Amino acid sequence: RYCAMLLFLTAGLGQLLQTYLLQTKHILIHRPYVTFISLEELNIFPDLNHETLSLAEELVKLSSFVLKMMLPFWLAALTAFKQGRYADCMILLLPQLEVGLRLFFTATNKCPNRLLTAEPSALYTTFDEMLAKHLNNEEINQLPLVLEEPAMASEFLWDFLNHQEGPRVRDHLSHGEINLKTFPREVANQILAFAVTLLCRFSDEDMIAFKEHVVIKPLMNCASSYCSRFHPISRLKKQVLECMKSIHLWSELPVVPEEQVQAIKGFEGNAEATSAFVSKTSEILSQLHQYMPHNCYSSADPVNSDQTDRLLTELCDRRICTLYSQPSVLEIVVVLRKIITQCHQVSGQVIASIELRYKQWINKTLRSRQRQNYLRMLNSIKFLLPVLRLILVLITLELVNIHLVEKKNASDYQQYLKFLKSILQYTENLVTYTNPEKNKWDETMELTNKALAKIKSFNDKKLMLMQL
Repeated sequence: RYCAMLLFLTAGLGQLLQTYLLQTKHILIHRPYVTFISLEELNIFPDLNHETLSLAEELVKLSSFVLKMMLPFWLAALTAFKQGRYADCMILLLPQLEVGLRLFFTATNKCPNRLLTAEPSALYTTFDEMLAKHLNNEEINQLPLVLEEPAMASEFLWDFLNHQEGPRVRDHLSHGEINLKTFPREVANQILAFAVTLLCRFSDEDMIAFKEHVVIKPLMNCASSYCSRFHPISRLKKQVLECMKSIHLWSELPVVPEEQVQAIKGFEGNAEATSAFVSKTSEILSQLHQYMPHNCYSSADPVNSDQTDRLLTELCDRRICTLYSQPSVLEIVVVLRKIITQCHQVSGQVIASIELRYKQWINKTLRSRQRQNYLRMLNSIKFLLPVLRLILVLITLELVNIHLVEKKNASDYQQYLKFLKSILQYTENLVTYTNPEKNKWDETMELTNKALAKIKSFNDKKLMLMQL
């Protein structure tokens, strides 16, 4: 009765609104629809075929994850997916996932009164509470332990439903921000496949045949090995690798032949200063060598680009716990991400400037002052390249040790944060100085010299996370 009343109320309000718009001749503009981007990042589970969906229908009828009274909704969700009505599938399925998890949440934490509470004095038990580390009474939430693999539910659900940079399917659907007719199959496929793994997880032992079935087992394997993709830590890893690829392009950029540079009157390259910067960078990297995996990095040539790329790839492949990250961890990650963002912007500006100036050089359209600036830029990137790589290595090493920040006392933590913010300030200034409209290439030398001195000093004090 209550649901029927709400439906009639909603329809009635819609009619009143339509009448008002006709009378006032106003046009109601719908907010822009949210578009899911980078769908390839959401590709975790294999595509669900007819055989898998048929098995899912059998699982729904047998799994203890499904309340019997909710069985029609599960079957309707599967039918909607088969018919290509992917938004309908999600609208039906997401509440059932929540109901199933709430059932086990209340059972494992021995709080059956929280199964259906929605009173002014007791909040509705939502995903946020069910996925939290602690209950309201500060006791440990037992649901993740029952799930066996935290990635089975917590990381996946946080990624798809909660993290700000994730698809946030539930939020966008419930707020009318998605065009229901164009809801992507890829998103529905992932959440439905995940639901199938929960059906298997919460099934009787005599249903082992389902779990080992040739089309179900790959789903279970994907779920058990799932690693967060939209947590800030995961996004930082992605940023590091993207920035690494951008900086790697510097070596492929066209440059003016040395004999043409020598022919320019009034220009003197500062080879000694460049060599000094490279030497300082190499020294710091050599000091960090003991904290690196030895199979992909050699101290014999610390500024080698290929081995730096291998090192960064190896470090970013390491699994870092993302569940229940402390505020201090997240605060540091925010600063690290800002640093990488600035480094990436510097790299993009350098690439764009070099390509443009080289083309102008070849076409002989550069004025005298522009030629001087171009040559200063070519000279500056010789030391900026290893320095940016050093920053990437430093940040990534700190990232893999990020949870050690919790061991720092308040004073050391503030000192560490201040150091990172000084590196951020350096990269922000680099963005300004390397802007094509500024061309302050000589100033980058002094700026970089101070930054390297700060990094070396802080490293000598053994205050890095990797040194704890």
